[in-house]
Amino acid sequence: MSATMLQVAEDLHAFPGAKHLPPTYKDLISNLPALPEAEASDGSIPIIDLEALHGPRRPEIVKQLGQACQLQGFFAVKNHGIPRPTVDSIFDTTREFFHQPKEERMKFYTPDPNSDIRLMNAYKDEVANVYVARESLKFHCHPVEKYVNKWPTNPPSFRKSAAEYLTNVRRVEITLFGAISESLGLETDYIEKKLGGHYVSLNYYGACEQSNLELTYGVRAHTDPTIITILLQDEVPGLQALSEGKWMDVNPIPDTVVVHVGDLLQAISNHRFKSLLHQAMVNCEKERMSIASYCYPSSDAMIGPPEKLIDSDHPAVYKDFTFKEFSEQMWKVIAFDDARLNSFKCSAA
Repeated sequence: MSATMLQVAEDLHAFPGAKHLPPTYKDLISNLPALPEAEASDGSIPIIDLEALHGPRRPEIVKQLGQACQLQGFFAVKNHGIPRPTVDSIFDTTREFFHQPKEERMKFYTPDPNSDIRLMNAYKDEVANVYVARESLKFHCHPVEKYVNKWPTNPPSFRKSAAEYLTNVRRVEITLFGAISESLGLETDYIEKKLGGHYVSLNYYGACEQSNLELTYGVRAHTDPTIITILLQDEVPGLQALSEGKWMDVNPIPDTVVVHVGDLLQAISNHRFKSLLHQAMVNCEKERMSIASYCYPSSDAMIGPPEKLIDSDHPAVYKDFTFKEFSEQMWKVIAFDDARLNSFKCSAA
């Protein structure tokens, strides 16, 4: 397996069923999309008021959320209830962790993708001649009490800061899943009942040399193999999303989180919602940080469109499959995008 393929394999989320599978690979680099330069978003990012979901405006907000999932594949969430000191603390902690000496950070490096916690280093892709600049610490985090003792103790604030932030994000996640379910005409707890664990990535993008900027990516284009991903950005721009065939800058909006539609929600919605192709860029002036929370089902959860979303005008795009089957297939043939779902398409789709 080439170094390029190894890095791609390691950058996937830790899913059950991967440990004993012999993976095979496609020519991943040639499949990367060749797309135009990013355009400014001009405030066109849908903004969902989470607090309003708890009042008389709920039907209106649910409709807005459903339209955002269907038309854009992502949205920002304001009034999410995560305290500002909690946000500041998780960013301070992330910065302190990645500013530590390399030998301290490397205590969490492992080639095992099933490890409960693992460090990912930046690397040079010799085949594509690009430098992928993201460093990240990825770990399981739900329930917190099950995993907290495996998290770093340096910096000393790590466990407390991470636990506080991730407990708050889980609350946001549950609220969003209720509204997303309703936007599809399903029972409020339809998606929540499928939930399993929660996986987080603390991401650090160092400032790069100006001379290397054209050859440096934070993260290359991909969709997430999740139900949704909740992303907390600092004030430094970098996230880009594919919208109507163009890369759009998703610039940070103060006091919001960004939510992406993942591959599994695409399947559950019978392709009404489209998983978001996105990437992260770096700049040569400032370091950048983000906190990505990946929401995924339990291993035996059945994924695929419910009967309520299937009729003569909307035939089933995907057949029923379990999350375990999805994760096993994902590791057999690694892809960057929703091609992960191709094995589960109905023959007529």
